[in-house]
Amino acid sequence: MSYFGRISTGLFTAASVLAASTVAFAAAPAPAAAPSASERVTNPVAEFAGIDKITGRIITFDVYIDETVQFGALQVTPRVCYSRPDTEQPKTDSFVEVDEITLDRKIRRIFTGWMFAESPGLNAVEHAVYDVWLKGCKQKSDVPPPTAAKADTGKPKTEAAKPNAPAQPADAAPEPADDEPASAN
Repeated sequence: MSYFGRISTGLFTAASVLAASTVAFAAAPAPAAAPSASERVTNPVAEFAGIDKITGRIITFDVYIDETVQFGALQVTPRVCYSRPDTEQPKTDSFVEVDEITLDRKIRRIFTGWMFAESPGLNAVEHAVYDVWLKGCKQKSDVPPPTAAKADTGKPKTEAAKPNAPAQPADAAPEPADDEPASAN
């Protein structure tokens, strides 16, 4: 066989192997597509933690969306609270506004932005006395929703029960009124 014959046989063999591997690759099942990002879950309650640096107490508190809760001198108002389904990696974030009530009773905005539960130090509110950070989002809370509290205030109030007069024994005569003279029996 000539030099060119050997090259053409080698090329033919290489082309056959390439064609066979292409057919095998095309016949192989396609890898599963990356899971599409599912819709985020909108939650009605944001769960925060706060520390009072003077006492060292850490407090966890729930706040309904668009409601304001006071923690020390801070007022915390979440505007949205998003999470992911339980089947996915947690990604919990909330857009929050935090105001400070100053000593002269003025309200001053000290934070507006996103807080991330998985990275609490990233956008936590750091105040001289109080720190606040997002712990998570919830569908339910032990705290009654604000609509229930408002509904209670809208009900007509019943009159408070009047205290009863002190009981008198049945055989005791009623005391004379101030305008009647006491009899001298």
